[in-house]
Amino acid sequence: MDKRVVSPRQQETDDVSLDRTLRPRRLRDLIGQERVRENLSILIEAARKRGEALDHVLLYGPPGLGKTTLAHIIANEMEVPIRVTSGPAIERAGDLAAILSNMRAGEVLFIDEVHRLGRAVEEILYPAMEDFALDFVIGKGPSARSIRLQLPHFTVVGATTRLALLTAPLRARFGAVFRVDFYDRRALAAIVERAARVLQVEVEPDGAEEIARRGRGTPRVALRLLRRVRDFAQVRADGRITADVARRALELLDVDERGLDDLDRRVLRTIIEKFGGGPVGLETIAAAISEEPDTIMDVVEPYLLQLGFLDRTPRGRVATAGAYEHLGIPYQPTAEQPALL
Repeated sequence: MDKRVVSPRQQETDDVSLDRTLRPRRLRDLIGQERVRENLSILIEAARKRGEALDHVLLYGPPGLGKTTLAHIIANEMEVPIRVTSGPAIERAGDLAAILSNMRAGEVLFIDEVHRLGRAVEEILYPAMEDFALDFVIGKGPSARSIRLQLPHFTVVGATTRLALLTAPLRARFGAVFRVDFYDRRALAAIVERAARVLQVEVEPDGAEEIARRGRGTPRVALRLLRRVRDFAQVRADGRITADVARRALELLDVDERGLDDLDRRVLRTIIEKFGGGPVGLETIAAAISEEPDTIMDVVEPYLLQLGFLDRTPRGRVATAGAYEHLGIPYQPTAEQPALL
């Protein structure tokens, strides 16, 4: 389990019930993701006017950006229940068949980490999504026969952080595919201010801006930082979150002005100091800092790429001039680095 305060993944220490309270319930309450919001509003309104179930929706992007929130918003806007599961939780084809056979017309089935579905499970999902039917084989050998069970029209909302790992047949069965991207600082500050009102925490605009600056463009991270800054403000200040209070709290948490923590800086320093700035392979970086390659790829790299501190090349990862500048290390370009300036 990733325990970093800036991790975009859901953590055991997070207050899940509080997260649900802070989660917007309608598209009009959603801050940021304007293109996704507009496209979803058109899809939802069209489906409601036709009196049909919404087409299947696939949401992809880095963790912590609101894919689960969007799935719940879709169900709320369609005024239908939502059933929540995940790829790793569905171990056998019979598990998914049991879920699908209990779906009602119009309902939403949200599958998180949909790229982790097993092949046998996917085989059950294909006809369910395309033909709204379940195919069963009864008996064995020459006496075996196939039975098809019709299902009501329902909506599958899939979420994934690794679109490339989704099989082509499964991806083709989603009628609408949207990328959920990092939030800009203004949107993130607005999310922090909204959450502060719900939490009844007094926060000044520059305090929310300071939290947003270090929130890595990720609402889950920004809201976790808000809760930690709230604790600091109650103990070390007068309970009011100002820019100075937020800055002191986040420095104590080892989160710098760009939202990087110790692991991010270790990755960059390893590339620069041990491997001359790169290129260097992901597995090599992971071994050098004793971390899992998946953690670096899914959690660390997306934000470093967003900042322009890291670049992926055919030969491996390369630290850019911006990374050198941020760490205060003199820039010494290698053969592959001049083009990154």
